[in-house]
Amino acid sequence: MKCDVIKPLCRQICANTLSWWITLKHERLEVPLTPGFKAISVFARRGVDEQTIIDILTRRSYEQRREIAFIYERLAKKDLIAALKGALSGSLESLMLGLMKSTAQYDASELKASMKGLGTDEETLIEIVCSRNNEELLEIKKVYRETFKKELEKDIAGDTSGDFAKLLLALVQTKRDEPSNVVDYQMIDDDARSLYEAGVKRKGTDVATWIAIMAQRSVPHLQKVFERYKSYSPYDMKESIRKEVKGDLEKSFLTLVECFENRQLYFANRLSDAMKSKGAKEKVVTRIMVSRCEVDLMKIRTQFKKQHRRSLYQTIAEHTKGDYQKALLSLCGGDD
Repeated sequence: MKCDVIKPLCRQICANTLSWWITLKHERLEVPLTPGFKAISVFARRGVDEQTIIDILTRRSYEQRREIAFIYERLAKKDLIAALKGALSGSLESLMLGLMKSTAQYDASELKASMKGLGTDEETLIEIVCSRNNEELLEIKKVYRETFKKELEKDIAGDTSGDFAKLLLALVQTKRDEPSNVVDYQMIDDDARSLYEAGVKRKGTDVATWIAIMAQRSVPHLQKVFERYKSYSPYDMKESIRKEVKGDLEKSFLTLVECFENRQLYFANRLSDAMKSKGAKEKVVTRIMVSRCEVDLMKIRTQFKKQHRRSLYQTIAEHTKGDYQKALLSLCGGDD
C-alpha cells in the first residue's frame, strides 16, 4: 500500500521507512511495518501473511492491541476483528480473536459460550469460576452484564443444577474473606474439624458445609485448614474429595483445592494434560494461554518446568503444529 492512499492520516511517514508509532501512557511502542505498511497490506494482498499477524498481536499487551485496532480502522477503513475473522480460521483464529479482548472480556465470553445452546461445557465453567479470585470474578460479572445484558449468576443457575450449581453460585457471589495478617488458629481448627465431620467421618456428605467453608474463607486460611485437616482425617483434602463426591462437583472441589495450594501449578498441569492428550485439546490450551498471558504466565512457565522437568515452550513445540504453534510459542515468550 503506497503512502498517497493514506496520506491524510500519516503525512509524516516516509514511503521507504514506514513505522507506526503508538503512544500508550508513558511508553512509546514501535510497531515495524516495513516494507509496505504490513498491518494493512497483510489482509489486502493475495493470500494471508499469518506470521506478521502473529508477530504483531502476540508481542503486545491488550491495551496496545486495542490501540492498534483503533488505528487500523482509521487507516484501512475496516474493523480489525472482522479482518482477522476473514483471514484466519481454526485454532489460530480463536487465539488471535481472544487476544483482542481484555482478560475479563475473554473470560466472560468463554463463560457465555460454555452455557450457549444445548448442553453445557462444564469443564470451562469449572476452570474459570473455580480458579479466579474475588477481584477477577467481580470484573468478569461486570463485563458479562455489560456485554450480554444478563447476570452471570442467573445464567449459571439456569444451566446447572444440584450441589454443583450451589457451589458455582457461592463462588460467583464473591463472599470470600480477604487475607488477614492475623492468624486465627481456633478458626483453622474448627474449619478443619468441620470439613472432616461433614465428610469422611459420617455416612454421606454434608456438601453445604464444604461449600460454605471453601467459598468464603481466605486462601491463606484454607491452606492452613487443609494442613490441619490431616490431623483429623486419614486422608488429605483431595483424597477425601475423591472418596466423598463424584462428577462435576468432585472436579470443582479438586480445582478449588489445587488453586488454593498453587494456582500457577494448577494451570501448568492443565496445559500439560491438554497437550499430551490424544489430539491436543487446543481449546483448553488457547483458553489458558490467552487468559493468563497478562496475569501470571511467567509464573506458570516456572511451575511447568519445575513440575514436568521440561519447559512449556518445548512442550508446545512438541505437541502443536503450524501457525497455531508459532503463535503459542510467541505468546509463551521464550524457553526456560
